[in-house]
Amino acid sequence: MSPSAVVWDSALLAYDMGEQHPFNPVRLHLTMRLATALGVLDDVPLLSPEPAGAKELYRAHSAEYLEAVQQAPMAGWDVGHGLGTEDNPVFTDMHDAASLVVGSTLLGARCIAEGRAQRAVSIAGGHHHAMHDRAAGFCIYNDCSVAISWLLEQGYDRIAYVDTDVHHGDGVQAAFVGDPRVLTVSLHQHPFTLFPGTGYSGEIGIGDGEGGAVNVPLPPNTGDAGWLRAFHAVVPSLLEAFRPQILVTQCGVDSHREDPLADLSLTVDGHRTIYRELRALAERWAEGRWLAVGGGGYQLMRVVPRSWTHLIATVLDHDVTPDAPVPAEWTELVRGMAPSAEVPPTMSDGADAGYSPWGDGLDDAVDAAIRDTRRAVFPLHGLDPDDPRD
Repeated sequence: MSPSAVVWDSALLAYDMGEQHPFNPVRLHLTMRLATALGVLDDVPLLSPEPAGAKELYRAHSAEYLEAVQQAPMAGWDVGHGLGTEDNPVFTDMHDAASLVVGSTLLGARCIAEGRAQRAVSIAGGHHHAMHDRAAGFCIYNDCSVAISWLLEQGYDRIAYVDTDVHHGDGVQAAFVGDPRVLTVSLHQHPFTLFPGTGYSGEIGIGDGEGGAVNVPLPPNTGDAGWLRAFHAVVPSLLEAFRPQILVTQCGVDSHREDPLADLSLTVDGHRTIYRELRALAERWAEGRWLAVGGGGYQLMRVVPRSWTHLIATVLDHDVTPDAPVPAEWTELVRGMAPSAEVPPTMSDGADAGYSPWGDGLDDAVDAAIRDTRRAVFPLHGLDPDDPRD
């Protein structure tokens, strides 16, 4: 069995909402070029996905919605279903492009479920806002929800989904909010200050799935230390209690301090640390099974390519050191696209991604979020919310 799989095909660049839209596929192209230039992908075969068919898309979406997406490019302005808006503009071959994104994440899931790989990554995936019957937040089809549903059908009955995007993973939470087989955890900027306006600590699931939705809403300007403090105060204990058979992670990088669409203050060094922590948690609590996908990230040249190269490298155990120089050929590529761009010299922002563990007596806005989340969900998992040892 190959330890890791990388899903990629340049056809995934067709998910293109327009040159002026923030969700620009150039970020994917630059990531793969940077990973290649650094040697991360040496001797690694890239797996080409097929578009997901209707049967798979129905796992997360209604037939009426699929029909609307397919007809949208010919339907004029009154499309409905969240389509044709500034966030989710209609574009040529939209259904095909979105179906291929879903297919990329499904291929990663299949590689793991069929024993062909222990881990898989598809940076084109991570469209976590798409709902059952509508598009939202640049997302047409929800590849995360489709893949989790497919994994459930394969016999997995404890799936943990951890979302590190700056925005709440609302579409995935909505898809599984009452299902005790799926634990969704989202760490994000506080919903009072950012789209989609959901993901409060008190959102904990319903019915048999109560406690299965976990949300850590972080105050604006939270940096690496605060984010990692919150992560370690919540996520490892819940995974230990839940004992997932596979870890699925949405790894959006719009939490970076330079991202133009949000207000957290993480660094590339923080992102690299997050991926290493996720890898360790998968090894410890999910029998090594880890499916990682991309997500948001709108500093297209300075941030996304470096952070997601670190993600790919971490999945492959080809870790790139923070002080590794950015290859000259990649710098030339970026300057050819944007002559005035400030290209970072290394794979680091020069930041210290250390943190102080929760329970040390400090009490700030991040600690308030930690406390609220732990008190909302920890008792439902047999954990003491006020004991730092849990």
